[in-house]
Amino acid sequence: MTRAEGCGGSGPAVKNPALARAMLRPKPPHLLAVALLGGLGTLLVLRQGLFPFPAPRVPRSPEGHHLAQVCEALTQERKVFVWDNHLRTSRNGSAPCGDYGTASHYLPRVLSAEEAAFPLAFSITLHKDFATFERVFRALYAPHNVYCVHVDEKAPARFKREVALLLECFPNAFVASRAEPVVYAGISRLQADLHCMKDLLRFSRRWKYLLNMCGQDFPLRTNREMVRHLKGFKGKNITPGILPPKHAVHRTKYVFKEHMTRGSSHMVNTETLKTPPPHNLTIYFGSAYVALTRPFVEFLFQDQRALDLLEWSKDTYSPDEHFWVTLNRIPVINHSTDSAGNSCRDNYEKVAG
Repeated sequence: MTRAEGCGGSGPAVKNPALARAMLRPKPPHLLAVALLGGLGTLLVLRQGLFPFPAPRVPRSPEGHHLAQVCEALTQERKVFVWDNHLRTSRNGSAPCGDYGTASHYLPRVLSAEEAAFPLAFSITLHKDFATFERVFRALYAPHNVYCVHVDEKAPARFKREVALLLECFPNAFVASRAEPVVYAGISRLQADLHCMKDLLRFSRRWKYLLNMCGQDFPLRTNREMVRHLKGFKGKNITPGILPPKHAVHRTKYVFKEHMTRGSSHMVNTETLKTPPPHNLTIYFGSAYVALTRPFVEFLFQDQRALDLLEWSKDTYSPDEHFWVTLNRIPVINHSTDSAGNSCRDNYEKVAG
């Protein structure tokens, strides 16, 4: 009985002597070449993992390779140190938007039906540090939300071009149609948000809540976590605030003016007393950063009380810290809450009762 020799061991027994002799004859050169190429092909398939279809391979930059090592160390709960900036994601020159989005790992699709049914709008005010803004935007981005970015009119032209170049890659993000030269604590800061809010109302009818933020506010929650948190307020605003503390009374008691020079800008107290607030409104102070329902944002541009309060606030100090919260506490507004999340209408009825 003859056995055919194989790689790494013996093969099955061959009972036919003629067949055994044929198997031991020298193979024609062309058959050997075919066998050799087939073996090399199989080796490459197994080595590269390309079977059955080639998978796209994205070239990895040195920064990406370093970050991959960091991520691997973190998953293994090993200590890791990161030196210098290893996350360079800026879109260079005229690089295609698709390549930029893929290489920078922007979210390409909605991650859940819950989020798709509850889109959000974002008003982002920006004046410096493009690299930080780019990372904030990427962390915040979801394809079903909408984003308006207000760039300070005083910002350098190059900075404005960088922002515009980035946003043109995303059909649901845009630069505000009107730019303000923003003065810290001035009416221009409030107007920057209002410009974006008006644009967002026109841009989409679907979003449920609007959140305002600056370009250095990095999100600490996922989009899904934000959606679930906002849904818990059941159509009420989030505008935490209180009656004016002593240190803030002067902000609406005296007339303030924006003062701008070539190198700086600031607010000036004229020491002139202001007239009382319109419509006998009680002024509250609170956070300049809020979450507002769509009906409330519409109210800001339609209700005479909101329009008159905006006009009255133009010469106050930091009006964005009293504008939202004051309007939110008008008892007849259906979409308002106090700092504890209670409906202002409910509070009004408790007091009246």
